[in-house]
Amino acid sequence: MTTITPDQALFFRDFAVGRLRAEHPVTRSVIEAVPLDKGAFRPDDIGKSAVDLAWHIVSAEHRFLDAVVSGAFDFTNTGRPQDINTSGDVSEWYAKTFAEDIARVTSLGADGLTRIVDFRGLFQLPAVVYLHTVQIHSIHHRGQLSMYLRPRGAKVPAIYGESYDSARAKATV
Repeated sequence: MTTITPDQALFFRDFAVGRLRAEHPVTRSVIEAVPLDKGAFRPDDIGKSAVDLAWHIVSAEHRFLDAVVSGAFDFTNTGRPQDINTSGDVSEWYAKTFAEDIARVTSLGADGLTRIVDFRGLFQLPAVVYLHTVQIHSIHHRGQLSMYLRPRGAKVPAIYGESYDSARAKATV
């Protein structure tokens, strides 16, 4: 990979943080659309349950943002805490943790952003590049989670523009 300059790293950090902040409420709206009593739903035996998929999204996002700041990925303690049982619990944890993580990322200087961070021996990239990786990872799994909603009788929130459900809700007001 071509070396990233300090100015480029700071520019990309600010751009990526803006995009992550824009995606955060959308991701929360999809998580919160999972009915509290339907978190165990899974489309088949291989897929994660709705609440496990929601947890995967938010915990991976936290793990990536932490790696950007700390310079290393921590793959210990990857399970969902026992007190996080519903989509509401996941969303609440995500709101708090995201705010803390973004504050840490925005305070990181160019030296931290340009240092090389290893991801499982597969990638060795400047820390700031992982801000894009976490965004596409979250969007990918958020799309999966949105497909869990209608089979459980839930409404799909607006993601990029109106959804069928959000347009209908607006039309009935």
